[in-house]
Amino acid sequence: MNNNIAHLLYNYLIELGMSESFARYINLIGLFLVMFILVGLLDFIIKRVIRKISIFFARKTKTNLDDIAITNKLPRLLAHIFPLLLAIELIPVVFTDFAYLGSMALKFGNIIVIILILNIAKSILRSLRDYLKTLPRFSDKPIDSYIQVFMIIGWILAIMTIFAIITDTTIWKFVTALGAASAILLLLFKDSILGLVASIQVSMNDMVRIGDWITFDKYGADGDLIEINLATVKIQNFDKTITTIPTYALITDSFKNWRGMQESGGRRIKRALIIKQKNIKFLSNEEIERLKKIQLIGNYLNMRNEKISNYNRENNIDKTLLLNGRNLTNIGVFRKYIESYLNNHSALNSNMMMMARQLAPTPQGIPIEIYVFSSDKRWQNYEYIMSDIFDHLLAAVTYFDLEVYELPTSLQKDDAQHL
Repeated sequence: MNNNIAHLLYNYLIELGMSESFARYINLIGLFLVMFILVGLLDFIIKRVIRKISIFFARKTKTNLDDIAITNKLPRLLAHIFPLLLAIELIPVVFTDFAYLGSMALKFGNIIVIILILNIAKSILRSLRDYLKTLPRFSDKPIDSYIQVFMIIGWILAIMTIFAIITDTTIWKFVTALGAASAILLLLFKDSILGLVASIQVSMNDMVRIGDWITFDKYGADGDLIEINLATVKIQNFDKTITTIPTYALITDSFKNWRGMQESGGRRIKRALIIKQKNIKFLSNEEIERLKKIQLIGNYLNMRNEKISNYNRENNIDKTLLLNGRNLTNIGVFRKYIESYLNNHSALNSNMMMMARQLAPTPQGIPIEIYVFSSDKRWQNYEYIMSDIFDHLLAAVTYFDLEVYELPTSLQKDDAQHL
């Protein structure tokens, strides 16, 4: 019956006296146009129906998965399946008098089916990726890497199947033939394989997440991690530039992840004042009385001075020389003032480490290091808090007859000339 339908136009043309050869070509063109119209009409109808159905369900359902699938054109791709299958069924009818062309057309149709299936799989995976990124549990996971792995596998299988169709061989023979070229394939996909291994290790060990602030000195990266895929990691620096680094660098090189700081109760402030050594001295009673006017350390000086006086009196210490016995020093009192000031600072986290310590002497002087944590971890506010603390301490140091080290003017001029 198919043969009769396929030759309707052919038989009519023969009856009109047209040559058999010419009638076959006209018949082929006519059948091809009919197939094209039928397939196009079916594709148009199914596309409209599926689009309306998908939009209807997307509005009714609470989940946004179907909305994401529409955005990734999944319904439109699914609509092409039945028209394409119809075209493959009609190819033998259309090319009934041209066996070789029919064979080529059938191969081409099968290849189109494979490409369509691959695009549907790609749309499904992308929809799944976009949906998972809306969930808090998966928003910071390297989902792109896994999607790309599946797509690479899909492309490899699709290419092998296409070659098997073109060469009229089974896919298993084609895979066997590729065994000898496995070394070349490994070389071609080296970065992808390393990226896959890195992505798995990064995910399993929770080394980085999307949104983490990381510092990667080797690549000049310092900012928020915005994307992890199979081959690269993208970091948006604080100057809004983008640094792209290989994914496997996350496990082969050293980098700093600031997530621990962001999840903690504060951000560390660690900075030192360098005090000139020549200004360090023991405090006389007159100087102690003057410093008692400083409210933050008034009670401390009263208590401490009383204990020192009792000790010196009980041990008959000769205080005509200030060096004898126990004494207060201006740098020690200044350090105590720093501790009191920090303990009373509203922007610091009192539940975390809070310390003012003296470091080893340097050629420039004695470093007094402040080691505290700001409650506000935002960069701009953090810098403001740190500046506020050191503005105060730099202004306060002179009240203790101390000086902060500065490079001598003559040396500054020499350095400027060298520059």
